Amino acid sequence: MFKEAKKSPQENTGISNRILGTTLIKGDVTSESDFRVDGRLEGTVKTTGKVVIGKSGSIIGKIECASADIEGSFNGILLAKELLSLKSSAVIEGEVTATKLSIEPGAVFNATCQMKNGHKIMTGETSAEKK
Repeated sequence: MFKEAKKSPQENTGISNRILGTTLIKGDVTSESDFRVDGRLEGTVKTTGKVVIGKSGSIIGKIECASADIEGSFNGILLAKELLSLKSSAVIEGEVTATKLSIEPGAVFNATCQMKNGHKIMTGETSAEKK
């Protein structure tokens, strides 16, 4: 009588985009879903979802996301509207802006950090540029 709805592959895994360990991407990535990096990305990742950097993954550049889980390495500017979670194997260098920050013992965090209270943080322009 009732048919069961089929789930898409994205719903089953929770991750809709993935860069594998043997892949190097140079450039900018824009997505409206979660993004996992197990390879290397040099550029900008902008998503309304979550960014996950796996243990073997690295990003050099800029990340703008809702939240991020990092096990690998990141060097650059990271803007997380919600939670930034650093696992014990994470290595972070650069500038970080987040609403919530979780750092496991053993993680390397060599970054300036600004905490926001949930208001819009990703404007991309300063007050001087608006005038």
